[in-house]
Amino acid sequence: MIKEKKKEIFTFKSEVKQLLHLMIHSLYSNEEVFLRELISNASDAIDKLRFYYISNCNSRKNIEEFKIKISVDKNKKELIISDNGIGMTKKEVIENLGTIAESGTKKFLSSISQNKRNEKLIGQFGVGFYSSFIVSNFVSVHTRSINSLQNESVLWESDGCGEYKVSTLYKEDIGTTVTLSMKEEKTKFLELWKLKEIISKYSNYISFPIEVKSFNEKDKEPYWEKINKSKAIWRKNKNDITETEYKEFYKYISNSTLEPLSWIHNIVEGSQEYTFLIYIPKKSSIELWNKNKICGIKIYVRRVFIMEKREKFVPNYLRFIVGIVDIESVSLNISREVLQNDNSLKNIRFILTKKILKKLENIGKNEKKTYQKFWNEFGLIFKEGPAEDRKNINTIMKLLRFSSTYRSSSIQDVSLEDYVSRMKKNQKKIYYITSDNYVSAKNSPHLEIFKKEKIEVLLLFDKIDDWMMNYLTEFHGKNFQLISKSDFSVEELTGNYKEKESIKLQEEQLKYLLIEIKKYLGERVKNVKFTNRLTKTPVVLTTDSNEMSTQMAKIFSSIGKNTPEIKYNFEINPKSKIIQKISLIKDKAFLSKWIELLLEEAFLVEKGSLEDPGKFVQKINDLLIELSSK
Repeated sequence: MIKEKKKEIFTFKSEVKQLLHLMIHSLYSNEEVFLRELISNASDAIDKLRFYYISNCNSRKNIEEFKIKISVDKNKKELIISDNGIGMTKKEVIENLGTIAESGTKKFLSSISQNKRNEKLIGQFGVGFYSSFIVSNFVSVHTRSINSLQNESVLWESDGCGEYKVSTLYKEDIGTTVTLSMKEEKTKFLELWKLKEIISKYSNYISFPIEVKSFNEKDKEPYWEKINKSKAIWRKNKNDITETEYKEFYKYISNSTLEPLSWIHNIVEGSQEYTFLIYIPKKSSIELWNKNKICGIKIYVRRVFIMEKREKFVPNYLRFIVGIVDIESVSLNISREVLQNDNSLKNIRFILTKKILKKLENIGKNEKKTYQKFWNEFGLIFKEGPAEDRKNINTIMKLLRFSSTYRSSSIQDVSLEDYVSRMKKNQKKIYYITSDNYVSAKNSPHLEIFKKEKIEVLLLFDKIDDWMMNYLTEFHGKNFQLISKSDFSVEELTGNYKEKESIKLQEEQLKYLLIEIKKYLGERVKNVKFTNRLTKTPVVLTTDSNEMSTQMAKIFSSIGKNTPEIKYNFEINPKSKIIQKISLIKDKAFLSKWIELLLEEAFLVEKGSLEDPGKFVQKINDLLIELSSK
C-alpha cells in the first residue's frame, strides 16, 4: 500500500508554460509519438540502472528481468506505463519535470563521461515527456530511485496548465510508473490493438521487453503479452547473422514476399557512429514513380524509430533502396520528428551513396545476370542519376545500360565500357540515337551509314533518355554524339574517297534540283544540302549541334513547356532513285508536290507523327492519280 507522507505545490517557470502550450497544441505533427517518448524514457531508466549495477560491484547482482509494462483501465480512462529502471529522487523529479531546459539524460551522460564510458541514451525526460499532455488531461509520475532511503518514493502530478504537485510517498519497488488520464477524444489510445500498433511501429527494437496487459478471449483472464518481438539484427555482428536472417528481415521491413536482390550491412564507429542495413529489392513498385512518396529507408536513433526520410540519406535516383539507418547521435528538433540540418547527415548520405554504387558496380562486374535483373526493374529510375548526382557521375556512367545496333534485341544490356571496347580504330565519339520506341530507333534512316560502315550506335528510346544525355559529356575521353545532329566525324572515320568522288559527280548533276528545293522551301528549313549519310532513304532531317533535339522538344511539350521552333536541315541523298527521278521533272508545279511529299515524309520519320496526317495521305493520293494519268 502506498502511503502519502507530505505534498508540495510548485509553479512551472514562465518559459515552461509557453513551451508546454506549444507542445500540446502544435509541436507534434503525430500525436501517437507520445507513447514512443514515454517508452524511450523507460528504456533509458533501465539502461541507467544496468550501468549502476555494473559500476557498483557491491550492489546486488541477481536483479529481476528488466521490463517495460503497459496497461489500461478503461473505466478510469487511464493508460499506465511502468518500468523497473533506476527511478528518480525528489530533486531529480523537480529538475527534470519542472524545467524543460533540464534533461536527466543529459546530466547522466555528463556524469558518466568522467568515467570515459560512452553510454548512449534515447529519451529526453523533461522534453518528450510533456507530449503526454497531447492526449491526457492529467499526468502522474510515481518513482522510486535506487538511491532512495527506506523505500521513500516521489509522486509528481500535473494537469499541464501552470502548477505541479510533488508528494513524498513509500514504494516497495525501484522504478517509475507514469499514469495518463486520457482526454475524452483520445480514448482510442486505450484500445489494445492501437497500443500494439504504435509499439510495433516506433519501439519494436527496444532492447528490453515491452509487455502489454491483455486478456484471454474465452475467460478474460489477464496475461502479459510481449509486443516488441523483432530483434535489431543490424546491431549484431555481421558474422553472427545468417543469410536467411538477412532475407527474412528484408521481408519484414519491406512487407514483401520476395527475397532481396542484395544488401549492404555496415557498422561505422569513430567520431560519428551509426549502423545501416540497406537492401536492393528484386522488384520495383508503382510507388517509386511518386517522388513525393516517403518510403524506403527508416531512420532510427538508438533503435527508436523516428521517421521515414529517404532523401536525407540517399539521392532520389536511388529511391528504390529499402533499409534501416540507426544513428547514435544526431540533431533532432524538439519533437524528435524532424532531422535538423546537420553535417553528419550529409556525411552519412555521401557514404551510403558511395556504398550502394560500389555494390552495384561489383554486381555488374561479377554477376551480370543479377545486374541485368536490377537494370530491367530500376534502370529507368537510375537514369535520373547523371542529372542529380554530379559527384558520382563517373561511377553512374559505368552502371548505365543501353540497347545498341550490336544486338538484335531491345534489351538494355550494353555498358559504355562494352561500347568503347568495340569502337573502330580512330573512332573519337560514342554515337547514339534517341527515339520514341525501339522499333523506330533501330529502323531510323540516320543509322544507314553506320550500318553500312559497321559502326555501333546506342539506341535510346525511353522518354528520359534525351534529357539524361544532356548530362553525359564524355566517357573515357570519348564525346557523345547524337547522330541526328550535323557532324563530320563519321565522314572522317569512313574515309571512302572513291565513293565521295562518285557522290560529288552526282551532286553536280543534281545541282538544278538542289536550287529548286531551296527556292521552294525558303525559310521553312534552315538549310538544304546533299548528304552521304543515307544509303536507301531519299531525304532526312537533321539539326545543328546548337539546336534542341526533336526528342527533347517532345519532353518539354509533354510537361507543358513552350519550346522554340526547331530549324531543321533538309538533307538529300543523291544516290536515291527517287531523287534522281524527280531531278528530271521540269514542271515546277509537279515538282513542288514531290518536294512537299518528301519534306512531310522526313518530318514523319523524325517526329513520329504529323500535325495533319489526313492531309498528308491526300497529297499521296493526288500524286498517285496524277502519275497514273501521265
